[in-house]
Amino acid sequence: MAGKPPASDPVQDAPEVTPPPHAAAGLSAVGHSLRMATRQMGVRRTALTLLRVNQKEGFDCPGCAWPEGDERHTAEFCENGAKAVAEEATLRRVTDEFFAAHPVADLAERSGYWLGQQGRLTRPMYLAEGADRYEPVSWERAFDIVADELRALESPDEAVFYTSGRTSNEAAFLYQLFAREFGTNNLPDCSNMCHESSGSALTETLGVGKGSVLLEDLHRADLIIVAGQNPGTNHPRMLSALERAKAGGARIITVNPLPEAGLERFKNPQTPRGLAGRGTALTDLFLQIRLGGDQALFRALGRLILEAGATDEDAVDREFIDRHTHGFEEYAAAARATDWDETLRATGLRRSEIEAALRMVLGSRRVVVCWAMGLTQHKHSVPTIREVVNFLLLRGNIGRPGAGVCPVRGHSNVQGDRTMGIFERPAPAFLDALEREFGFAPPRHHGLDVVRSIRALRDGGAKVFFAMGGNFVSASPDTAVTEAAVRRARLTVHVSTKLNRSHVVTGARALILPTLGRTERDTQAAGDQFVTVEDSMGMVHASRGRLEPASPHLLSETAIVCRLARRVLGTASRTPWEEFERDYRLIRERVSRVVPGFEDFEAKVARPGGFTLPHAPRDSRSFPTATGKANFTAAPVEHPEVPEGWLLLQTLRSHDQYNTTVYGLDDRYRGIKGGRRVVLVHPDDATALGLPDGSYTDLVSEWRDGTERRAPGFRVVHYPTARGCAAAYYPETNVLVPLDSTADTSNTPASKSVVVRLEPAGA
Repeated sequence: MAGKPPASDPVQDAPEVTPPPHAAAGLSAVGHSLRMATRQMGVRRTALTLLRVNQKEGFDCPGCAWPEGDERHTAEFCENGAKAVAEEATLRRVTDEFFAAHPVADLAERSGYWLGQQGRLTRPMYLAEGADRYEPVSWERAFDIVADELRALESPDEAVFYTSGRTSNEAAFLYQLFAREFGTNNLPDCSNMCHESSGSALTETLGVGKGSVLLEDLHRADLIIVAGQNPGTNHPRMLSALERAKAGGARIITVNPLPEAGLERFKNPQTPRGLAGRGTALTDLFLQIRLGGDQALFRALGRLILEAGATDEDAVDREFIDRHTHGFEEYAAAARATDWDETLRATGLRRSEIEAALRMVLGSRRVVVCWAMGLTQHKHSVPTIREVVNFLLLRGNIGRPGAGVCPVRGHSNVQGDRTMGIFERPAPAFLDALEREFGFAPPRHHGLDVVRSIRALRDGGAKVFFAMGGNFVSASPDTAVTEAAVRRARLTVHVSTKLNRSHVVTGARALILPTLGRTERDTQAAGDQFVTVEDSMGMVHASRGRLEPASPHLLSETAIVCRLARRVLGTASRTPWEEFERDYRLIRERVSRVVPGFEDFEAKVARPGGFTLPHAPRDSRSFPTATGKANFTAAPVEHPEVPEGWLLLQTLRSHDQYNTTVYGLDDRYRGIKGGRRVVLVHPDDATALGLPDGSYTDLVSEWRDGTERRAPGFRVVHYPTARGCAAAYYPETNVLVPLDSTADTSNTPASKSVVVRLEPAGA
């Protein structure tokens, strides 16, 4: 039998702390996965559901966007994937009685963990203006409420349409189509908070804002650099790819302020050796970099490669540079002027460590650089990722099998949503295609991203907030500012599968619209439907749920968009919304005529495993940039400056969470059990600050305007992080990230470089 949700919120600031382990996965991961899955789903449902995860005729894991190979294991999922599936396929239900028993004020005092553990939402719920609790409402009434508010706006730009990365291609395409027919490009999404910096940098330098490698390229690489990423927690199936690369002779450099168990040693739970043995050592060189020092590291490597080229003609790929790149001389001059003292101060590394990395680079013909939020969430993130591209271009490692750029996306289909047009700054060619296909004139002015949406809500410029999935309030920076901004809205609407904090921080009126999950059967008038997703490497494939829906009152995301569009747009819209809801093939037919690479969409996705989208730099070494070539760049090297007595804080996930969804209160791979309000600090830094291990501190950040932000009551954990750096879990520490502290160009919140001081708790 599946267990019941916790009756009360557990304490989260008094964990047990043990030394962190030096290996990940193995038998303990299998046991933990099964315990959490059976607790939510029961034994039989667990077996039936998990065996369909990431299979060619099954459903795509609702967790991360890591790709699958053509040959798949019977258990093609990781520990966090099992947790994500269990949370969605849980037997727990949130009923009308639950909302009757819990006023919104009561729910607002609960943790996100407690809210999520209550189970699946079962019917539409409405919070009327002045009411103290949600009440059930019909779908017809719910759509009328949204339509009335949208029609009452003075401008379509007073509405914000947010999207989470788990939305299918079909739903995302219709969602952006509805927003643009309504008249706005206000389509912020979770990409604004994660890989927007990657897209900005890669579009400028390579012409395509996505990674250039396929899974097979990792298997063929000579050297893989994993920078600012923790695969063991965030993308565990990546460890299998790294293990296979190691078996093929690849070496791995890890660049991270924190030692990560998964990158030290991987005990593959799908092999006897991994279950019973010591597993595979992955990292050959660990560069324990200071937060924000990655641009300086890659610039220094560039200088060393250029210097090696003076005596070794193979060090620099001059043929590739001369034929395929632009801006080399300006970049080379900047690289040769690299200041070593500044480099070592920015990185916290020894020169000998950087030179050891150089030797591995020069000994490798095929190099892949992988990265995630550790590179994308700094003020200088875009120049940092441009510097990664510079490093790869020097030796021709773009458009070569086994080499390239590999930004590792988070949410399943976050990349597909962007491909489908979820973007506040759409390309003119995409809007032209929409206009030709659907016969209306889409708005051409840029819309609002996440940060600008919060400002608009705060300042009264936005009055309706509609979220297709996600947990906007908890995912966003500057928690107090964000919550106050959302509360100023006339109406907030959330399409969701489960409760989260965003449902209890509401506008004057609020709706919760419950939707089908990936695991569930989607039956429409034309029969059972499937949807499609795009993984982190540009592979598109089908996803088919098989479980009976958690409630007869659920609608699919696609159906919700279609019915809302019909109610709001009425007969003025020539789009066949009713037909789209009836048969998703008709949506894919339109996508095939609007989105490049999706020609013959239905036939391509019918192939087992799906199809690969084109990528000009990878496929033909052609670069659709402004210069027609791959662009070297020569931005000044930047890194965060920290006053004496302060630390540089990064927000991060525990092993028992995925983004803002908290599955449990442990972080096995960091030795934390039974709590989340912890701050990891190097013992020498903690001692200098007078903070013994186990003491309690408040985390305090200040911004340019002198505003103080405080996260109180964190247990100090002495931890082997880089000197001068600290780490703590989000969303608890999002309160410390100023709304205006964002990356240049991409406007992504700078959550990995928050300057904080640590004060004794309660002082």
